[in-house]
Amino acid sequence: MGEAELRSAARVEELSDSCSDEGEHRLEQRRAEALLGGGAVRIGKQHDKGKRTARERLEALLDPGSFAEIGTFVTHRATGFDMESQHPLGDGVVTGTGEVEGRPVCVFAQDFTVLGGSVGEAHGRKIARIMEMAVRMGVPLIGLNDSGGARIQEGVDALAAYGEIFYQNVQASGVIPQISVILGPCAGGAVYSPAITDFVVMVDETAHMFVTGPQVVRAVTHEDVDFETLGGAGIHSEVSGVAHFVGKDETMALDQVRELLSYLPQNNLDAPPYLAPHSLSAGEQPAPTLEGIVPEDPQYPYDVRLIIEALVDEGEFMEVHAGFARNLVVAFARMDGHPVGIVANQPEVLAGVLDIDASDKGARFVRFCDAFHIPLVTLVDTPGFLPGVEQEHGGVIRHGAKLLYAYAEATVPKVALILRKAYGGAYIVMSSKHLRNDVNFAWPNAEIAVMGPEGAVAIVFRKELAQGAPEQSSARLAELTEHYRSELANPYIAASRGYVDDVIKPDESRKRLIQALDVLREKREATPRRKHGNIPL
Repeated sequence: MGEAELRSAARVEELSDSCSDEGEHRLEQRRAEALLGGGAVRIGKQHDKGKRTARERLEALLDPGSFAEIGTFVTHRATGFDMESQHPLGDGVVTGTGEVEGRPVCVFAQDFTVLGGSVGEAHGRKIARIMEMAVRMGVPLIGLNDSGGARIQEGVDALAAYGEIFYQNVQASGVIPQISVILGPCAGGAVYSPAITDFVVMVDETAHMFVTGPQVVRAVTHEDVDFETLGGAGIHSEVSGVAHFVGKDETMALDQVRELLSYLPQNNLDAPPYLAPHSLSAGEQPAPTLEGIVPEDPQYPYDVRLIIEALVDEGEFMEVHAGFARNLVVAFARMDGHPVGIVANQPEVLAGVLDIDASDKGARFVRFCDAFHIPLVTLVDTPGFLPGVEQEHGGVIRHGAKLLYAYAEATVPKVALILRKAYGGAYIVMSSKHLRNDVNFAWPNAEIAVMGPEGAVAIVFRKELAQGAPEQSSARLAELTEHYRSELANPYIAASRGYVDDVIKPDESRKRLIQALDVLREKREATPRRKHGNIPL
């Protein structure tokens, strides 16, 4: 039993001696019952699985002493089906307000010790109410999910409860940050509430998400699969992309939530939180290590995260979706104390190409940053979109258009730096001037063209190259390729057209990016009057 539950149990024993008034006695007893949840036996089982109780989780997440509970005495309505004769207070979910690093938040934590944390009418109404309250207060909403799913005994009322939760998720979207933490099972209709929220954090091995469980899968498709393979944290963080962060245990997962909140504003009307950098100011802090990170040969890979480290405050950033679509890196960081969203091609994986998953990953991140006034810094080094039958049949056109749409729609400050390659449609999509990016820089060795020099020359001069002897064609190909690279693909051509604002040295990058962001800090941009656009989903 957790510390809070032990205190409550001890309090029950002391009631008869300490309470002279019958009303006070009953109040204290009812509060103690609520704190005990499903009882000592079920709390023990929860602990045996390496899981905390709902209240212990709230204690770990929130600042000490800041939690204020709402809906303590709510109970479910009796039904014609046996529910173990339980009418527990709280109905399997703890809701309320608290603080994280002194900033207010609204929270709910499902209690697996009470009816398996299943969602019924009263349970769902409590969650919907705290969600509405979060919007009215203009504060982030954090949901701690650990539930067996819809409460079968309550029939359609349980489904109605889910519907209310989903509706409130949609109403809060883009208004307040919504974070879901999966700390146990999350199955059936329950998965769609986290899917609507902005970020999903899962605990490795103990958290599972799926629409239909292993038993149903075996019965319907005859596939033999276990919980972890079907919907574990590894699958959702690396394959499906449902989970943005994974914690090795509950402590790490809740710490990730606290770190994430440090980059986010309270709501869509507030500015992101400023944190004064410990190191030198923007004008005094060069980035000399950038010189050696990017190889001169455009065919050689490198880790773009080293570039990010050199550009941001203290070299610290929080990568989102780190295991999913690794050919694109998206992350939160600070530059001169102000939060920024980083979007960067990753040459270390698939040469940094854009594909279906990377486009979805980038588009979602860009739209979140735009909704909450977080400026975007884009680092470009991509040879284009990934070719192939699988990508085309999978709808790379539609998915790539999502990223294009997101950048074109975004009205936050947008600054881009072309590190090396920017070819074809991927050049346009990656926050180009043509999508109304505000300031674009390029390094001197950057290449901006319809396609790579070798491929372009092979197409344009194919007849000439086919007619010569092999050794002559090879020499001519090298000559034409170098001419293409130096005369057509160099960044000064794009700069002369106004598509690049300046060609800068690598060690000037941090200073110039911060200067641009400072100028754009109060940027205002009018948008057309319309209900909403129609992004190619």
